[in-house]
Amino acid sequence: MAVIGFIGAGNMAEAIMGGILGKGLYASSDVIIYDARPERMKEMHGRYGVETAGGAEELVEKSEVVILAVKPDGIGPVLEQVREPLAERLIISIAAGVPIDSIQAVAGQQSRVVRIMPNTPALVLEGVSALCPSPSCSPEDINTALEIFSAIGICRQVEERLMNAVTALSGSGPAFCFLLLEALADGGVRAGLPRELALELAGATLRGAAAMVLKTGRHPGELKDMVASPGGTTIEGLGVLESRGFRSAAMDAVFAAYQKASRLVS
Repeated sequence: MAVIGFIGAGNMAEAIMGGILGKGLYASSDVIIYDARPERMKEMHGRYGVETAGGAEELVEKSEVVILAVKPDGIGPVLEQVREPLAERLIISIAAGVPIDSIQAVAGQQSRVVRIMPNTPALVLEGVSALCPSPSCSPEDINTALEIFSAIGICRQVEERLMNAVTALSGSGPAFCFLLLEALADGGVRAGLPRELALELAGATLRGAAAMVLKTGRHPGELKDMVASPGGTTIEGLGVLESRGFRSAAMDAVFAAYQKASRLVS
């Protein structure tokens, strides 16, 4: 029996697969995938040597852990196909906006479900994931999920009521960071830097600033003040950002994403 099965083999599924295989948590012979696109399964088999299934039901029957890596509107149809064999499996769902009780309504009220929100930096093993388990999950189930998603970055356990906030912050957040990175690079180009160099400097600067916060544990405001000397270039730029509402715009963007996540149809 394959240890872990993926229903859906898109970019996020591939990131998870690459992480667990690359870190030696699972062997390729322990992984089975099913995707509605035969060419995608062939591609994944060729790249990782994983097993492929002829359908979702076959995959579930051969798996102990099933990762639902399909779009939110595809969760219901998939669950209807595999509800019988799924009842005895650990179900891990990465579908945004789909609550645990919606999955259990089809798979069974006592089914073991872990809902997880990963983000796109998982593609380079720098992901941020948050998970919440159903009450029926054992500590071993939770540890299994934590282990899998820690292979692609960091993973933290939260209450389900916080998942929409997680979606808004770490799920949508990379796009906000990409916009900032692009704007910083454009500023460098405006000041005369070559485009390629400006992008490299902007990307490394964001990475370094984030690492300072995470590794020192110091408040970002304190770290900001370390850079902003009296009458210097940094405080001049900060004044422009404050006058244009940069801080409130960023806060509003996260909150707008949270409100949208709360309205998603599960």
